[in-house]
Amino acid sequence: MEKNIAQSPLEINGLASFENRLAMAKQCSQQGVIAGAKAAVLAGIASAIPTIASVRMLPWARANLNPTAQALIISTAAGAAYFIVADKTVLAAARKNSINYSSEQSN
Repeated sequence: MEKNIAQSPLEINGLASFENRLAMAKQCSQQGVIAGAKAAVLAGIASAIPTIASVRMLPWARANLNPTAQALIISTAAGAAYFIVADKTVLAAARKNSINYSSEQSN
């Protein structure tokens, strides 16, 4: 007992709105990934230079920081920068889209 009822304009509009919001969410996450990757590269370089320099110049660092410890210091800084910047970028884009979405709904 299937009824062939055409979708109401509200249902069609709701689906289009959902697809639009899904596209905006993908764009927000893509922006976050790009910004996070840039920050991770920058943080990796910024932490690698003093880490390697200190291992070469300071006797304590030479004795206590093996290559694994050096890599851990550098990768921790890069990973933290990635997640912090990506999170802030995604939240900022979502906030901007939320404000735009609410202003469109009120019009």
